[in-house]
Parts: sequence; C-alpha cells; structure tokens
Amino acid sequence: MATEPLEQPTLEAGALRAAAPAATKSAGHVIVDALAAHGVKRAYVVPGESYLDVLDGLHDSAIETVVCRHEGGAAYMAEADGKMNQVPGVAMVTRGPGAANAHVGLHTAWQDSTPMVLFVGLIPFQHRDREAFQEFDIKAWFDTGAKRVMVLDHPERASEIVAEAMFAASSGRPGPVVVGLPEDVIRMHVDPTPHPVIPVAPGGMTVTDWKALRDALMESEKPLFVTGGNDWTQEGVDELTRWLEEHHIAAAVEWRCEGNIPFSSPSYVGPIGYGRPKPTYDLLEETDLLVFVGTVPGDVITDGFIIRQDWARKNFLVTIDPSLRGRSGAVSWQIVAKPDVFVRDLVKMDLPVRDEWRAFTERMRSEQEKFAALPPAEPAEGRARMDTLMANLVPTLPEDAIVTLGAGEHTNWAHRYFPAERFASMISARNGSMGYSVPSAIAASLNFPGRRVVTIAGDGEFLMNGQELATAAQYGATPLVVVMDNQEYGTIRTHQERHYPHRVSGTQLKNPDFAAMARAFGGWGVRVEQDSEVPGAVRDALQAIDETGTFALIHLIVDQRVKAY
Repeated sequence: MATEPLEQPTLEAGALRAAAPAATKSAGHVIVDALAAHGVKRAYVVPGESYLDVLDGLHDSAIETVVCRHEGGAAYMAEADGKMNQVPGVAMVTRGPGAANAHVGLHTAWQDSTPMVLFVGLIPFQHRDREAFQEFDIKAWFDTGAKRVMVLDHPERASEIVAEAMFAASSGRPGPVVVGLPEDVIRMHVDPTPHPVIPVAPGGMTVTDWKALRDALMESEKPLFVTGGNDWTQEGVDELTRWLEEHHIAAAVEWRCEGNIPFSSPSYVGPIGYGRPKPTYDLLEETDLLVFVGTVPGDVITDGFIIRQDWARKNFLVTIDPSLRGRSGAVSWQIVAKPDVFVRDLVKMDLPVRDEWRAFTERMRSEQEKFAALPPAEPAEGRARMDTLMANLVPTLPEDAIVTLGAGEHTNWAHRYFPAERFASMISARNGSMGYSVPSAIAASLNFPGRRVVTIAGDGEFLMNGQELATAAQYGATPLVVVMDNQEYGTIRTHQERHYPHRVSGTQLKNPDFAAMARAFGGWGVRVEQDSEVPGAVRDALQAIDETGTFALIHLIVDQRVKAY
C-alpha cells in the first residue's frame, strides 16, 4: 500500500501518452524540442518530480543532461555556460527548496548581465493557492532579480514560452529569465509545431554617433577604451584589438573580463576593478576620453561611485541597454549597440595616429608589463606560495587556456598573472559570489573539452560547491583545481583588520584534506605545504589530467600574511 501513491502518477502519465493522437506531443517534450531548436547543447539539472515530463523529453534529445549535486551548482554552471556562448545557459530545478537553492545563480546572472534561463517545476495547476507541498509564489520570489518570470499555464504555448524566454534573456542588456512549469500542465498533449526563434536587435552606430565619437577621439590626447561584459564574440574581440593596435589606443578591461582584449596586446593596459594596481587605478582620472564598450562605469570600476564623477569629463558609453542601469558619473554620449555591431562600425574609422596616443599607451602598457611579470619560478624557503605556483603554471599554458574564479583574495593572482588571450578565457562572478569556481570550471571543460581549464578557489569558497567534483568525474570534465588554503575568509579578514584592527572574529577556518576529497571523488589530488613541493605538484597534476582524463586538485597550504599585491 505504501507504493500506490508513487505509482499512480506514472500510470496516469502513461495512459495520457497512450491516448494522445500520434501527431501531438506532451508540452514537456515540446519544451525540450524548442530548446534544441534554439541551439542549447546541454542543460544543468537537479531532478525533481515536478518536471518529470521534461526530463523524459531530454532522454531521447541531443541535449546533454548534466545532473548536478546542488541547485546552486547547477545554476552557476548554466550561468557560466551563458557567458561562454551565444545561447543562454539553461538550468532546471524543482519547486520550493530547489528554486531557493538556485537563486544565487540568478543573482550572478543579473549583476553580470548573463543570458540564462532557469526552468522551475511547480505544483499542479489545480493545487495552486492551497499551501500544497513545496508551493511558493514564483513571481514574488524572482520578479525583482530576473528580466522576466513566466508560468506555462497553457500547454499549447510551450514552444512559444521557450522562444520568449530565450529572446528575453538575450535581448537588450542580457540577463536571467525564470520559467515555471506546473507538473500537470507539462504532461498535457499539444500540437508540436515549433515557434520560430525571435531575432534579437543588435543596435548600431548612427551617422551622428559615428561622427561624435570620431570628433571626440580627434580632440583627445589620452583616450582609453574599457571593455567589459559577456556580450561579445571572438571575432569582435579580434577586430577591436586590431583597430586599437593600429591606432596605438589604450584599452583596459573591466574586472574579471580579461580576454576581451588579449593579455599580450600592446594596447592592453590592465584590469580595472577590486585590487587593481595603482597605475590602472589612476587611469580613469588621467584619461581625457573614456569609451566604455559592453559595460558601464559602475560601482566596482568607480571604486564605490567615487572615481570620475565630475560631469565635465567626457565619457562615451556603448551599451545595448538604453536605461544605462548601474552606471555612475558623466554621460557625454550613449551609443545603443551590442559590442560586435559597434566594432563593425568602428573599424571603418581610419584616424591619423597622434603622438600623444602612442606615448600614453606605451607608458601604461609598460606599467602593466611590470605588474604582470612572473615572479621567480624557483621555490623559496618555507610555506607554499601562490607566486611560485603561478610562476610554474603559467609558462605551461596554451594560448587558449581558460581560468575560472569565484570570489576572494585568491583571485588576485589570476588577475595579475593569468595570460587571458581570448574572449571568455576568464570566467568569473562579477557579483562577488562565492562557490562559483568549481561549477564554472566544469561548464568550461564540458564546453571546450580540448582546452586547458584552470580554476583557482579559496578554501572558504571551495567547500560551498566543491561537491560538484562528483559531477566533473561523472561527465569527464578535466579542470585543474587549485585550492589556496589560508584557513580563513581572507577578503573579510582584510576588511576586518582595516576597520577593527587586531580583533579577528568570525573569519577563521579549520579545513579538511582537500586532496583526499578530490581522490574520493575520483580525481587526482596532492596536498602541498612547502614551497619546494610546488613545481613538482604542478607538473604532476597536469600530467595526471593528460594521462588519466580526470580532474586534478592541488591543495596549497599558504601563509595568511601573504597577499598578491
């Protein structure tokens, strides 16, 4: 008798399929077909009984179903997927607790302007507003942190609602969309005729825009481009870089967007964000013309809405978002365009190179090269050091290597030293979300199985989603995971020492053996305590990845007092 309530829904669903005409499909299957038609390659899921019909549709689909160990990990993987591709990332979770756990990925997608669609299974339509098991108000939960929240209350709209969700996630300023799927509605059979893909308007420069920017550049002695956001392609990055180099114009990159201008480009003068070096910090005030492309001068770039707030300054903002959400400081001119379309029009602008441009760019590039110069590869005495690890790792990396990061002071070593040469070669959470490193590395490795993927995690951050190493092992993801273990929440400790010196409270940690954890999950792991062990650990970890086809983890025990800069 105990099994009867579990068997009954299955029998009903089977009977429903058997009675349906051959020309129809369940709404859940139609949703899967629509996702495939939009170019979705994989869906990151934590299963739930609320959307079984969609899971059944995935069974025979070309879409890879990546089963994750926590909804936060699934949402992070989908968000990272959206950063790397021209198609929104897709996650699927169940109602109530599942939706709550996935919320962290939505906030990341919202603040990072990442196209992402989260499908959430819901209680049956007929049970709504009766405090049913795991019932929640999907619109009340997500309306303030998503571009749209939709519920499939009419099964015949299944294909249409996917098209609308994918369009909403990609159009304008990209971001997350939430789609609710009542479990009884998705089992209903409908006409499977697909809804067409809705084209996204890319904007572009008007003649007036083009002339205004040209005049501003010609009047400028120290122009600076700042690129950011995820809404790029490799072709757009290549074309902009070529144009900047031809004109000897400097370009900085928004925090955690390295790769939007290659690290090795003579026009690249460094990152702008938390922990930026002093020369880059001063750039925003020194330049007489700022051209933001794909981003706006927000909180992090302007150091808490402090830098470059004078409205007498000349700032051109190139963004597809007409509302300029998140910007601060002067707006001299807005060009409503996605980066690639702006670059398409910009490269037609052939300007005479000014000596002042060349001198400014060369001076700032020299500062960046000094800042990014690798430390000695030879180990020092004593405790293991991130400097030594980066000095031994970076020379081994191919040009198309990818690094992923979560949040914390451990990320500073990647910002400083990692040679991000291509678009989406640095995948990170610009909302400062911890727990992002391992899930994003898995998504990167699954998307680009032939490329070297490195993730740098802090000890506090790693345990927030480190269990997704099981997902890496299950699906053959092969990242190199570096866990920098300083036995504390380091960023918070730094703030604490600044405001409450010598009163350490609530920031100290006692950690397990992360290398043993990696081995338990089916990967390769090594614990490194002395700096003399670092070169061998890096060599052996990379060899293990190449020879065994699994992930590898280096557990690096470092001194709390050592900072990147």
